[in-house]
Amino acid sequence: MTAPFEADFATLPPALRYKLLASLVVPRPIALVTTLGPGGIVNAAPFSFFNVFSEDPALVVLGLSKRPDGTPKDTLAHVRETGTFVVNLVDEAIAERMNICAVDFPPGLSEVEAAGLAVLPGVSVPVPRIADAPAALECRRYTTLEVSITRHLIIGSVVHLHARPGIINPEQLHVNLDVYKPVARLFGHLYARLGEKFELKRRSFTEWQADNALHRNENQLQLQAPALADQGRS
Repeated sequence: MTAPFEADFATLPPALRYKLLASLVVPRPIALVTTLGPGGIVNAAPFSFFNVFSEDPALVVLGLSKRPDGTPKDTLAHVRETGTFVVNLVDEAIAERMNICAVDFPPGLSEVEAAGLAVLPGVSVPVPRIADAPAALECRRYTTLEVSITRHLIIGSVVHLHARPGIINPEQLHVNLDVYKPVARLFGHLYARLGEKFELKRRSFTEWQADNALHRNENQLQLQAPALADQGRS
């Protein structure tokens, strides 16, 4: 029998920690983050170390790394300078262009222009959003945590939401996933579409007790059925 895999993260090099974590914690949503650089250049970079963090206040978190030489990448530098950014969510239609934004373009070159992405002005922040994104979250920096020399966590307060027509029902605020078509990050060069969906209802303790009692009664009846059948034949 094959032994289970074990890893002591205290002795594991950071690159191997990244490999394991990024490969196991999947699928991850993708934030295509736009920021405003010097001279009004619009920067865009994709991050999958990203998620929603809280609803009151409404917060998202981004995990950002520095360049190998220790200097901050454009997104971190711009958020430090302006305190604002936009999280553009990624669907199947813009996945290829999102990947172009991951190219290590030199500072001063706009990824949105290189990828052929049109932008629209922000409403509550000065940073433009990507016009073709299915949804966009305008954010102000809530706080920045320097968790290591190479890794920062930017927590952003969501101040405005944009969504393409048809994705969100304006009355019930339900999201239509068939219209949304989100894309998720896996690992290496792998991404994923939203596959087959299934539903699991979250129950209260009272509901769970009632369901368990019902199942116990059903099991008892099944166990008693052979004995009752034998009595009927005798």
